Amino acid sequence: MSSSDAKITEAELESDLGPRRVYSTSPSSPSRMPAFASVLAVIAILYFGKDVLLPLAIAVLLTFALAPISSRLRKLGMPRIAAVIVTVVIAFLVLVLFGLVVAGHVAEVAQNLPAYQGNIIAKIRSLQESGTDSGIVRRLTSVVESVGRELSNAEERPVAPGTASRPREPVLVEIFAPSRPIETLTSLIGPLLGPIASLGLIIVVVIFMLLEREELRDRFIRLVGYGDLHRTTEAIQEAGSRVARYLLMQLVVNCAYGVPLALGLWAVGIPNPALWGMLAIVLRFVPYIGPVIATVLPLFLAFAVDPGWSLVLWVGAIFLVLELTSNNVIEPWLYGSRTGLSPLAIIVAAIFWAWLWGPVGLVLSTPLTVCLAVLGRYVPQFEFLEVVFGSDPVLDPKERLYQRLLAGDPDEATDYAEEFLEEDYLEDYYGKVAIPALLLAEKDRRRGVLTAEQMEQVFGTAITLVSNLAEIAEEEEQEEEEEEEQKETEAAGRPSPPKEGNGDESELPDGRGKTVFCVGGRGPLDDASAAMLAQILQVQGAEVVAARHSDIPNRRAMSLVPKQSNAIVVCFLNEDSARHATILVRRFKRIYPAIRVGAVLWVENQEERQPPALGEADFVATTLTSAAREALADAPPSLVTPARKIRTRRSLNKTGIAAARSGI
Repeated sequence: MSSSDAKITEAELESDLGPRRVYSTSPSSPSRMPAFASVLAVIAILYFGKDVLLPLAIAVLLTFALAPISSRLRKLGMPRIAAVIVTVVIAFLVLVLFGLVVAGHVAEVAQNLPAYQGNIIAKIRSLQESGTDSGIVRRLTSVVESVGRELSNAEERPVAPGTASRPREPVLVEIFAPSRPIETLTSLIGPLLGPIASLGLIIVVVIFMLLEREELRDRFIRLVGYGDLHRTTEAIQEAGSRVARYLLMQLVVNCAYGVPLALGLWAVGIPNPALWGMLAIVLRFVPYIGPVIATVLPLFLAFAVDPGWSLVLWVGAIFLVLELTSNNVIEPWLYGSRTGLSPLAIIVAAIFWAWLWGPVGLVLSTPLTVCLAVLGRYVPQFEFLEVVFGSDPVLDPKERLYQRLLAGDPDEATDYAEEFLEEDYLEDYYGKVAIPALLLAEKDRRRGVLTAEQMEQVFGTAITLVSNLAEIAEEEEQEEEEEEEQKETEAAGRPSPPKEGNGDESELPDGRGKTVFCVGGRGPLDDASAAMLAQILQVQGAEVVAARHSDIPNRRAMSLVPKQSNAIVVCFLNEDSARHATILVRRFKRIYPAIRVGAVLWVENQEERQPPALGEADFVATTLTSAAREALADAPPSLVTPARKIRTRRSLNKTGIAAARSGI
């Protein structure tokens, strides 16, 4: 293998990657141990300093959420201080009012719980009588009955005088000295001082952050990103916009869920429907766990209130309808509610922040993780955060397909292809994803890291992928036939528009009535590319015969070529195979002079460029589209130059040599 074959330039690796960041690690990259130690130190600081950092984190997130409101008030002409104060006062008044309403409804539900005891016990006993008795049901029955006895005893303790049937026993009376009023007041107010102080600290921090938002931004830039103002400014703006958009859109989505929930529960007769609607609005901020809690509580109340089962079914139907509507209509409509985090990252972040900061950390987990993902996008040292938490794929489609081909997993490769084909055509998929994936395999082969067994596995997986996409190819072929029939029946003078999703200026030619022979050039990877080209030609209506490169030396391919073929196409993934392609084209041209013979030298970027000349070839293509267009073209084949006879000198023996000398 030559050094030019083994060397892969950076431009080749970055072609067709688009604007997304390329995740790679150079062999000379520094050790990750200092970064890992820094992460552990940060986690320790967050854990032991949570009493101070937790209010600050809440204040920062509230600042992100309230900053757009304050900016809007300032644009309306309100002074900065007035706009900030009005925004903060309105926000915290809403929160306090919300908390008071929820507390009142919770107290009312707690008072009514003893009245539901009989229904719960009756339903559990009905389950026992229906043959579903088990240890869990018996234990649940005993727990409910014990709780009911405790509640009944608590209600019967204050008995009126004169109603007792037994004489009261003497009560031991002890005289205690009266406690001091200051101590009593301290014992009552002491537990409230912590939450009140934290709330006051949050309010003050939010006010000052909103007032000095620009100044804080400039200081942060000077502290961490003075050397790259552009990148640091983008990071701050993206973090703020993502968090603000998430909080605002999540609030809208939760309100669109909680308000109809309260109305539906009120319609079916659930007590305190406003409480369950408001709890659903708050709990749905907690990822995955919150919606489950918001669903279980009303279902349990319906189980306790109604002696039958109809109310439970109605409540379950309400939640089912709301979940389907929210997940399939409201959230896709409010596209800004996306956070840019993967579902697994959200779950892991919820577990981590709940362990770190408790229930409040669970609520803050998603916004805080969004900030970490943005940090990883713009700070090279923390790039792993975006890779771990981000929702964007870290591999290009061609790299993902190549990985599946290497792993021998055609099912997952087919799933990726079907996702791509929901919006594009098979021609686009093969040209932009599949052929570039085979080119990556060819690069590995040239570097010597791809064995013959792996090449055969890549070939087998690719052929299975092509066969799995045969149904989609048939659908596209039917669409092509319908379009052609429509063109024929249309009135003259109104050409139909070109096919959408095709990056070319015109459609591919009609292949009906034509026959094409496709064959790989030098290896299994070339055979796979020939099979993909053959399927595209079949979509255009042509009859296609595909063969492998191993059929060429034993002349089997020569017998496989149909006599009525219009074109023969030889496919090569190695651009340096021009000499070998010239030999194969000449061989086919000598045997079939009346057939157009051409070669395809695939390139990474699907841009049309001048292909190399291959002597007697009728055409040379570099992309899937140009190859299909040339194979289906109506141009006549070029004239073949007669083969030149090569004279060989016979070997002379000694007698012949002596006779020749004597004749001189």
